[in-house]
Amino acid sequence: MTKKKKKFYITSSIAYTNAPPHLGFALEMIQADVLARYHRILGEEVFFLTGTDENGLKNAQAAERAGKTPQEFVDEISAKFRELTKLLNLSKDDFIRTTDRKRHWPTVQKAWLELKDNGDIYRKKYKGLYCVGCEAFVKEKDLSEGKCSIHQKEPEIIEEENYFFRLSKYQKEVEKIIKEEKIRIVPEARKNEILSFIKQGIEDISCSRVKENLKWGIPVPDDDTQIIYIWLEALLNYISALGYGEDGDKFKRFWPADVHCVGKDIFKFHTLLWPAMLFSLGLKLPGIVLVHGFITVAGQKMSKSLGNVIDPFELVKKYGTDAVRYFLLREILPTEDGDFTYEKFEARYNADLASGLGNLVARVITMAGIWNFESRIINQELKKKIDKTQKDYKKALEEFKFNEALISVWDLISFCDKYIEKERPWEKSEKQQLTINNLLFAIDNIAQLLEPFLPETSEKIFKQLKTKKSQPLFPRI
Repeated sequence: MTKKKKKFYITSSIAYTNAPPHLGFALEMIQADVLARYHRILGEEVFFLTGTDENGLKNAQAAERAGKTPQEFVDEISAKFRELTKLLNLSKDDFIRTTDRKRHWPTVQKAWLELKDNGDIYRKKYKGLYCVGCEAFVKEKDLSEGKCSIHQKEPEIIEEENYFFRLSKYQKEVEKIIKEEKIRIVPEARKNEILSFIKQGIEDISCSRVKENLKWGIPVPDDDTQIIYIWLEALLNYISALGYGEDGDKFKRFWPADVHCVGKDIFKFHTLLWPAMLFSLGLKLPGIVLVHGFITVAGQKMSKSLGNVIDPFELVKKYGTDAVRYFLLREILPTEDGDFTYEKFEARYNADLASGLGNLVARVITMAGIWNFESRIINQELKKKIDKTQKDYKKALEEFKFNEALISVWDLISFCDKYIEKERPWEKSEKQQLTINNLLFAIDNIAQLLEPFLPETSEKIFKQLKTKKSQPLFPRI
């Protein structure tokens, strides 16, 4: 009997379609892709989900400004995000859209009725502050000088009768599972942040809007005067993509999610509202919520008004997919804010990719000539360094420290450069072929380690090892 493969289900958050993709979302998708590729290499059955979040007031307003219907507008923006997944060479297995009436809507409406049957949805009149940017009700204490601290806009005052989800009912349960790391939040600082937030007291959350005020969204299944709140339905994409409610094999096989990759601006929804919903639905909890920071540009937040939004399409067109992947994974600390400038990008490109990796591969492949590469190594010092690199790399990836995994690989590249200078294989000697074979073995290992991070480059290196024909990997800028 064949043993069933271990499964690994990873998601990015779904991108909001009120504007074209920017570099910040590329960061999240690339981080998720590294983990998906790494777990496939480990021999696991991987399901990697990404997609677009297309309902809600913000999207409808953006469509109106563009002079288009909401559906026309989100179709265009969603297509750009789908194109970005190809441009970044993501190994995604599915791309979910929340306007998908065949896949997403049935799950949302089924879940709504289940939440209601469990006594966790009720109706009441409400007056509160609503931030359109966050698509969420906010409290006075959450504001900075009367404005949302993220979007720098004053919230609207909304008074209407709608449905509420009994979030307060699950406060203690959610707090317990976070403390006990039944859901592990990375980094630890975010875990402490959400626990502090919960300790202040949790109120029930509005989970619908009056249709008159929000026509663009999924209708409440048993009340056509109301539209389901965007966050409640958007979170359900993680199970709608697996066919929740269809009694299919995919949901049974892959749920719960092993890792949710999300930004720091939305992690509270994923670590408070989402587990509460799963408790109510009687579903298993995700394993890890990995929270990344924002990308600033020369120290400032990316903003259309400042004109400093970095277009990932233009960046890839100019420097190549793997160069962009490398910068985001090496320069930006995985769970903190990081800064982008073209000067930093080009310095990292020239030093690490052109002069580092590219130069090493070119030198060794050129020297290799007609010799056959043997997949073994004689030099014990180099073998010891490769073994240490693999160990450090594995530990770093298990801790989601993408930058440290890459640092370990570049330490090996640097070691190989020193080994070349020491052994001088360009000089004719008895050990010339042996030295070059040792280096070819090291480069073969480097290519394997780079596969989750720089898949195109890894493939090119393997090809050059086979053909012994050197081609520049990263031409110097």
